[in-house]
Amino acid sequence: MTSEKPIITLIHEHLAGDLSNLPVFNSVAVRLQQLFSRRDFSIEDVLKLISEDQSLSSKILKVANSSYYAGLSKIGIIKDAIVRLGAQEIANMAMMASQFDCYHSKNEILNRKMPVLWMHALACAVGAKWITKKAGYPNIAAEAFMGGLLHDIGKLALLKIMDDISSSGESRLIFSEPLVNEILISMHEEVGYNLMRSWNLPETYAATAIYHHKPDYDSSNILLVAVRLANMTCIKVGKDIVPNPDISIVSLPEVQTLGLKEITLAELEIVVEDVGGLAP
Repeated sequence: MTSEKPIITLIHEHLAGDLSNLPVFNSVAVRLQQLFSRRDFSIEDVLKLISEDQSLSSKILKVANSSYYAGLSKIGIIKDAIVRLGAQEIANMAMMASQFDCYHSKNEILNRKMPVLWMHALACAVGAKWITKKAGYPNIAAEAFMGGLLHDIGKLALLKIMDDISSSGESRLIFSEPLVNEILISMHEEVGYNLMRSWNLPETYAATAIYHHKPDYDSSNILLVAVRLANMTCIKVGKDIVPNPDISIVSLPEVQTLGLKEITLAELEIVVEDVGGLAP
C-alpha cells in the first residue's frame, strides 16, 4: 500500500516544472508588455501582435468601451484605441481582458476564491494607478495599474495548481477554505515572482509580486509603494480573500513615503470600494 503525498509536496512538484505552462497568462498580452518595456516599438508592432488573437482584440475593444473609460466616444478599431489611449494603456487592457478568463476552477472550494481574487487584483490595480496620480507620479500610473493587477498572480497560479491536482486525482484531499488560505498566504509571493521571471515580464512587476507584503522593501520604488498601499486598502475595505477592517491605513509607512493626507486616504478607500463592472 502506498501513502499519498502531502499536498505541499505535490504543489512543489508542479512548481518544479516549466512555470510558463501554467494557464495564468495570455502569451500575446505578455508579449505586449515585453514590447512596451523595450520602448522601441511602433503602432504597427502593437497591431501585429494583437492581430494574432482575434478573441483578445474584441475583448480589448470591450474594455475600451466599458464604464471605466466613460466619457470617450465609442472606439471601433484597435488602431484608434492605441492612438487615443496610448500603447501602455492598450497593453494593460490586453492583460486585464485576458486575465479575467483565467479566474475559474472546476473545484467548488477553489472556484469560490476566484471572483474575490479577481476583484482584489482589479481594485488594487485601480487603486495603485489612482495613488500615483494623487502623489504626483502620473508618469508611472499605467505601470502602477499593471503592478497592482499582477501583484497576487502567485495566488492565481497556486489555485490553478491545486485545481489540476484535484481534477487529475493526484490527491484525494478535500480542500478546505482554511487550508487553501494558508497555502495561498504562505507561498504566493515567491511563486508570483518566479512566475513573472519565467515569462520575462519587466522586473518592476516581479518586484511587486515578491515585496508587496515584506516589511523590508525599497521605499524609493514608488510603484511598489503605491501597490503596497493599494493592496492594504483593498484588504481593509473587504476586497480580499482574507479581509481585515482593523488595518490603520493612516499609520502605514507607505503613506508617509508618499506624503498623502487623511482626506486622500479616505478618498482612496472609496475608489477601491467602488471598483466593479470592469470585467470584460
